[in-house]
Amino acid sequence: MSAASTADRAAAQAGFEEAWARLLREGHGAAVHPGTLGRLVARTIELLGRARDADPFDPAPAEEAGALLVEAHFTDSAVLSRAVELLLGHPAGDHAPKVAGAFASGWTVALRDRTLREQEAIRLAAELARKGAEKALYASEARFRAVFESAAIGIGIGDVDGNILAVNRALQEMFGARPQDMRDLRVPELVHPEDTPGVWEAYDDLVNGRREHFQFDKPYYRRDGGVIWTHLTVSLIRDEEGVPRYQVAMLEDITDRHRLQERLRFQATHDPLTGLPNRSEFFERLERIFDSPEPGARFGLCSVDLDGFKAINDSLGHETGDQLLAAVAERLASTVAPLGHLVARLGGDEFVVLLESCLGHQESVAVAKTVLDALSQPFLIGDQKLAVRASVGVLERPVAATTPGAAMRAADLTLYRAKKEGRGRWTLFDPKRNAVAVSRYAMSVRMPMALDRGEFFIDYQPLCSLRDGSLAAVEALVRWRHPELGVLGPDEFVATAEETGLIIPLGRWVLEQACEQAARWARRFGSGAPKMNVNLAVRQARNAALVSDVDRVLHGTGLDPSGLQLEITESAVLGPRDHALQAMHALVDMGVSLTVDDFGTGWSNLAYLRDLPVSGLKIAGSFISDVNDRPSPRDGGDGELLGWRIVSGLVSLAHTLGLTVTAEGVETAADAERLRAMGCDWAQGWYYGRPTRPEEITRRIAEGPGDPRGRRA
Repeated sequence: MSAASTADRAAAQAGFEEAWARLLREGHGAAVHPGTLGRLVARTIELLGRARDADPFDPAPAEEAGALLVEAHFTDSAVLSRAVELLLGHPAGDHAPKVAGAFASGWTVALRDRTLREQEAIRLAAELARKGAEKALYASEARFRAVFESAAIGIGIGDVDGNILAVNRALQEMFGARPQDMRDLRVPELVHPEDTPGVWEAYDDLVNGRREHFQFDKPYYRRDGGVIWTHLTVSLIRDEEGVPRYQVAMLEDITDRHRLQERLRFQATHDPLTGLPNRSEFFERLERIFDSPEPGARFGLCSVDLDGFKAINDSLGHETGDQLLAAVAERLASTVAPLGHLVARLGGDEFVVLLESCLGHQESVAVAKTVLDALSQPFLIGDQKLAVRASVGVLERPVAATTPGAAMRAADLTLYRAKKEGRGRWTLFDPKRNAVAVSRYAMSVRMPMALDRGEFFIDYQPLCSLRDGSLAAVEALVRWRHPELGVLGPDEFVATAEETGLIIPLGRWVLEQACEQAARWARRFGSGAPKMNVNLAVRQARNAALVSDVDRVLHGTGLDPSGLQLEITESAVLGPRDHALQAMHALVDMGVSLTVDDFGTGWSNLAYLRDLPVSGLKIAGSFISDVNDRPSPRDGGDGELLGWRIVSGLVSLAHTLGLTVTAEGVETAADAERLRAMGCDWAQGWYYGRPTRPEEITRRIAEGPGDPRGRRA
């Protein structure tokens, strides 16, 4: 921490302590000895500082500070309100609301305990009035009447039938009513829509003698229509035979305290910028759906993300961005919330709509359309009109079929699909696509660790000369020895690596390992060593560090550049990728050869064969297999399939361009013979050998051509 920030923090703390001392000096109704007040100020500041600095947060010191104020007779709710305002403005970082809440809780509990002690004294006085001897009865009743009339809390006495017999002055003032107005009421008429669950069940138990007392926080309507919140304690009075006769109710006015607690709760559960429920409140409501669902219950989620908000925020400033977020929230609240659904802000430009019950996906989709319609009109922010669109991931599921965490992950993945498929649209959750996405995500999370842990390895597949069966080259094929899924081929994880960018470090590792192996073969077998073919993914081919990486690996392993052949796809250089094309030329100038992989499956753009500095092409294995499996209606009468004529044409075209041709997917002797007759140069496929360990390739090199097709691995 810098000296300046330390000084600022010290100054802020000194200001807080001065304001706190002034609050306690002015907040007491009677004179307090300066020494006593000074000790109270010092002790409470110490406790609040301890709560502020605790990590993790501990509410106990702040609660003790609140209780100390009650013990010192600081019982006016105005003192509590001013104290909480001071604490909320204290330079305590994220702990400020927690410290204020804990202080208020300690003050409230201490005041309640003190009030209960007073109430118990009143109850005992009433009990003495009943139990006292005839001689002392008058004195006891006089004492009870004095306590009854002068008590600061409201007291009412009724019979077990619910008739109100007597009320004291404090209760009359609390309700803003005359004694007769109160006596004309019956207890069961004092119902309020926000009554705490269970209060009337407890009342029924009491008047029927099944319990002696109960306590609840309960709201009441005043005579003027206002609402007052009370802490209610009701006790049962029995006669000499133990039969229930009367009920004594004691009411403490906690309206200010209740409002403070509501304010603190609102701050804890709502986003300060937009006023919408925050992430914490959203997840609490979501989890509540799963607590005890009805059979067949369903729910819905619409995960909303603004498209292009970052550009607005970066170009126009955070203040404009905040105003736009507030305007978006207001529009969502005015259009979606009236439908009975929760609209919350999760953070940044992410919002969510929770349908706590719905009849099917049509209802969730309708909400998503409402969201998109609401945001389709521009927003007037200051003197600018700003247009913003949104993408919405829609999830609708049976409650029993998922969990809160799984539901949010599914909604987020669906939102990601909506953005990927065009933005400004909604996309409905698809369980099958979600399972694939979850699997890919789990794979992408583990992949960096897998590389560090040595879970990847390389097999090598032979490329043989169709002229004499000799081993001309090998292709390096990366495998993943996954601890849970077993050995995975490149088709199962390379696409994920490409999407996440992990293909760059993985491809660099494959290049290093393959070149090291090729260099070992070159040192042992000299000119008899095969070329090493290494695949370049699209991101690798477009990576600015590609040329320097290849140069570094060749120098590091000692492999002659002529021993390395890089396989690229058409998509790697498709479009205006000047730097990728320059990189290809630089590699060829270095002595590395290039070949076009999977020719015949993409655009098969002949201009690329003319413009790229490639020395060969590989006809896709799927194309070779389709030649035999899918006859064409244009097949010739001589029995030759049209597909084979196309392959023959590709071979001739490549040779015209001076390219070496490799046929992939060769699985039979008949295919090999036909390709040889066409003049195809090399072949690769199970007929010549499956991908195998480097030791098997070493053995094949040492044995020489042998069988024209080589030995199967």
